[in-house]
Amino acid sequence: MNFTYAFFHLIPLFFSLIPFIVHPSNAATTNPTELVLHVCRRTSDYSFCVESLYSDLHTPGADAYQLAYVSFRLAYLNATGTQHHIATLLQHSSSPGQSQHLRQCSRDYKKATSALERAYYDLDSETFFELADFAGVAAHAAADCQAATKGTYSSLAVMNKNLKRLSEICNVVSKLFSAS
Repeated sequence: MNFTYAFFHLIPLFFSLIPFIVHPSNAATTNPTELVLHVCRRTSDYSFCVESLYSDLHTPGADAYQLAYVSFRLAYLNATGTQHHIATLLQHSSSPGQSQHLRQCSRDYKKATSALERAYYDLDSETFFELADFAGVAAHAAADCQAATKGTYSSLAVMNKNLKRLSEICNVVSKLFSAS
């Protein structure tokens, strides 16, 4: 494997895992802001939510708008990292059946990244009404990929699970704007 190949294929995977490698300070995760508490208590995995959000340095002082950027950025980084991981798995796929399932995952993650990019455009234009829909598209893409591969790839299963949980955070944050 040459250096260029490794660099361009492994770096995105590394960045998608940063939220789960870089551990936030204990003070931040044991004493989250009221906004983070409000959001994370409405998710299915409180600890994952707090740890993920606090993996971004913007979270401690974030308002709802900034927290939306944080949550969608984390989901987008996971989705793009997973896309690169799927491409690598495809290159090393040994059977037509595996390749077919991975190509389906690739299409699923293309939908996820596209939806998350559109969420960014909504945030930039301060139009928030479709944010929850975009988060839902990303979560469904991860679930569809998981169903297609039937858990064959443990690394991909973890990434799918993380995108579903990050999308859930995005969905909860999105509801902050409809309550306004």
